[in-house]
Amino acid sequence: MRTFPIQKDDAEWQAQLTPEQYYVTRLKGTERAFSGKLYREKRTGTYHCVACGAPLFSSETKYDSGSGWPSFWAPISPEAIVTELDLSYGMRRIEVMCAQCGAHLGHVFDDGPRDKTGLRYCINSVAMDFKPAEA
Repeated sequence: MRTFPIQKDDAEWQAQLTPEQYYVTRLKGTERAFSGKLYREKRTGTYHCVACGAPLFSSETKYDSGSGWPSFWAPISPEAIVTELDLSYGMRRIEVMCAQCGAHLGHVFDDGPRDKTGLRYCINSVAMDFKPAEA
């Protein structure tokens, strides 16, 4: 089992996060498509882990994939996230987690923009906070 720099027990996570945030980030849930607060976010800024505040994605790599979840073609840095094989629900997917606290963020697929990385990081809005760039 993987360990992460930021460790908290379930009671601490439940006290810190909303029920939906806890469900997605700690129980590996998924928010409904097209329902997330950051799906249509267009401002310049940075997306941070809702559980620990670590920077995860930049608005510079966000694009509209039409999937119903915020999509990015790359993380803010290779060290920001970790991935592992997810075989849940009879599917074979690659899970994306915060490298600092292990929060489940979403999944990465190989159907992203071909002129960029070719990857689509499909991330739950509820797993992130958005910080607009300062003008």
